[in-house]
Amino acid sequence: MIERSHESHENVPSRQRRRFAGISSRAYEHPADRSALVALRKLSGFDTVFKTLSGLLPERSLRLLFLSDSVRVSDAQFVHLNDMLRDACYILDLEKVPPMYVNQDPQPNAMCIGLDEPIIVVTTGLVELLDEEEMRAVIGHEVGHALSGHAVYRTILLFLTSIALKVAWIPLGNVAIMAIVTALREWFRKSELSADRAGLLVGQDLQASMRGLMKIAGGNHLHEMNVDAFLAQADEYEKGGDLRDSVLKILNLLPRSHPFTTVRAAELKKWSETRDYQRIMDGHYPRRDEDKDTSVTDSIRESAAHYADTVRTSKDPLMKLVGDIAGGAGDLGGKLRDKFTGQGGGGAAGKGGATDGSAGSAGPQEPRNPDEPGAAGS
Repeated sequence: MIERSHESHENVPSRQRRRFAGISSRAYEHPADRSALVALRKLSGFDTVFKTLSGLLPERSLRLLFLSDSVRVSDAQFVHLNDMLRDACYILDLEKVPPMYVNQDPQPNAMCIGLDEPIIVVTTGLVELLDEEEMRAVIGHEVGHALSGHAVYRTILLFLTSIALKVAWIPLGNVAIMAIVTALREWFRKSELSADRAGLLVGQDLQASMRGLMKIAGGNHLHEMNVDAFLAQADEYEKGGDLRDSVLKILNLLPRSHPFTTVRAAELKKWSETRDYQRIMDGHYPRRDEDKDTSVTDSIRESAAHYADTVRTSKDPLMKLVGDIAGGAGDLGGKLRDKFTGQGGGGAAGKGGATDGSAGSAGPQEPRNPDEPGAAGS
């Protein structure tokens, strides 16, 4: 890593942006992400245990690979990206600038990996796809991963995924590893929402963040796309269909390391409209030197409250059903039957009224293809 100095920031060719001196990653972390990280950071010896894995994980091999077969961003190569990287580290007050590499790959992608020290990798597909402000948000996203310490867990996830493929032939050998991988993926999807928020804090341009996510989903055809229509897709995805579609959404999401792109855009816009975001922009945010005093219980309580609120406000049929059951609506069997068969009028029969399965006031539904693939990943 490169030591950052104020002198190294003098030539950054960007408009003036607010800097968040001493900011803690807790300021922008998604509640589920934050509660897991706070608990892990409090666990005695956790960092030591994970770093002992460095002899098993292919981190040194990855570093040598990128050094030998990619282009390292510097004052001499990809200078505009180097300026953005230093700017992002300056805004989030990251003490050391992680090395960043550009890798030849037409697939738009970026990642932050590493156990001892994080490294950032962006593909040529991403560099060619995004404009300066959109790219600034992406680099801020990766610096947010570095500040949160996500690189360690991301590296372990990559390693375990590789191991799972190699032991898939062993009876039951894959089950335990895939259980860990599934849990790590669920955490990592939440960490992506955290990093999206960090990208917004760095770029300080919501429209640029929205455009970047939209381009990752639909390519470099900005004149053919519309941010409001893109966000409307997320709303349609959340509330559309019946309980069968809710189950298909879960099955589509499980193998992914990232949330669906429309959902990420909607989540980021929603966060940008909260008081929490405004307080950060006003200079009121958790400080890094207070991290050691953070309560695990409070973080878990906040995470639980977030999930409860998600269930309560969700438009998804399954989440609405869970909310109804939690609220004492009762008749779980009847509700599940009605949801899966698309019948919503069974409750109108009155007390003791039998239903023959044909009555219902829900009206005709649009035919759906249960094999239709989910949205493209980022």
